[in-house]
Amino acid sequence: MGELAIGDTAPDFDLESDGGKRISLGALKGSPVVVYFYPKDNTPGCTKEAIAFSELIGEFDRLGVTIVGLSPDTAKKHDNFIAKHNLAVRLGADTEKQTAEAYGVWVERSMYGKKYMGVERSTFLVDAEGKIAQIWRKVKVAGHAEAVLEAVREL
Repeated sequence: MGELAIGDTAPDFDLESDGGKRISLGALKGSPVVVYFYPKDNTPGCTKEAIAFSELIGEFDRLGVTIVGLSPDTAKKHDNFIAKHNLAVRLGADTEKQTAEAYGVWVERSMYGKKYMGVERSTFLVDAEGKIAQIWRKVKVAGHAEAVLEAVREL
């Protein structure tokens, strides 16, 4: 399977979520969804990104958009992350990494010369029909939530 592109149908997922719930893309069809992948709860970049999306949640809500953050962390870790930082976004536990693989964001990474498999920080804007409307790969956190909000306004 090649890399996902704008216009492709977004791969569905059904994952354990924060608060003992489940979250699936299929259940959210009919309104736009921002699906953002991040490496790990409670790390500096991931925390800044989740807080940035949470600070703009009112704007996304007004536009009828759901924000879903996905990482390999467990739902219990997500609950702690949300409580610690008062987050307003939904978080899904992609513990098997199947969703990250389906979206092409489970990749070989490198840190301090060591290679390992991990999540490449990426965001997908999925339109109301379930098609990918925008893709951001190798995301830099600063200004990203605002850029996503701007793209949502143009849908």
